[in-house]
Amino acid sequence: MNIVVGVDPAHRSASALHLAALIARSAGADLIVTAVVPPAWPTTAGGADAEWRGYTRENADGALDHAAAVLGGSIAAEYLLHEAPSARRGLVGLAEEREASLIVVGSATDGQQGRIALGSASDTLLHASPVPVAIAPRGYRTAEDARVSRVTAAYRGTGASTDLVFGAAGVAASVGADLRVASFAVVPRDSGTSGAGFDAEQDIADTWAADVEKHAAALVREVSELPHAPEVSDVAVGRGETWEAALADIGWEPGEVLVVGSSTLGPIARVFLGSHAAKIVRHSPVPVVVVPHGVVGRDRD
Repeated sequence: MNIVVGVDPAHRSASALHLAALIARSAGADLIVTAVVPPAWPTTAGGADAEWRGYTRENADGALDHAAAVLGGSIAAEYLLHEAPSARRGLVGLAEEREASLIVVGSATDGQQGRIALGSASDTLLHASPVPVAIAPRGYRTAEDARVSRVTAAYRGTGASTDLVFGAAGVAASVGADLRVASFAVVPRDSGTSGAGFDAEQDIADTWAADVEKHAAALVREVSELPHAPEVSDVAVGRGETWEAALADIGWEPGEVLVVGSSTLGPIARVFLGSHAAKIVRHSPVPVVVVPHGVVGRDRD
């Protein structure tokens, strides 16, 4: 099993490296750490272009040296400079070439500490990747011997999210972690025009939560019958007046990852156009693995 890890030549960050090491250590996978740079131009290019080319490659080499220092020798890793027109095309192409099962990237540098922020490179990657993409929160760190402790599957009660739970169960089993199924209900305090309106919103949320918990419990029974079933630790519904509060409501462990699936309406680009999945990703306090639609149900075939 190979995992591709993208490092930014312009910004040296350890977050994606810590997440990749956590997953690789748990799954017994090898890491392919890469810095993507533009392809070399013809030798007839001007001196300024050659100077810029040398500058970008020097930065890329420095980023790879930094990655090697962060990871040390405890994880099997290959470090390479990869030429491609963009980071997105480079990471996707390398993942396909090396038959990687996961791409790991970090958050944008201007994001909130401890939260996931999508930059232009990671956003376009999520639109295009044929394999799951794991995103580390800004400033994410783990202990040198840490392993994945629990895999939480974001469940909405739909057919696609049902497949996602089975996919997450396979992930949990492969890394020796527990599985949790979680849903989130957000009811803003000002969602109703009066006190009665707010009470009505709460009643709807209560009914929805009870229904989801019932369906999730039945789903957990199916998961327990899988040939290599993980331990299921909990079925949880987080509630709050904001997405941040709803996600915080269920509590999170060190070493936990959240698995989110793409929209059933189309390509993964739809996930990041105001859907619930987009809000969950941006407010998650733990790393998120985003699984493209069409991939989530394969473990059941």
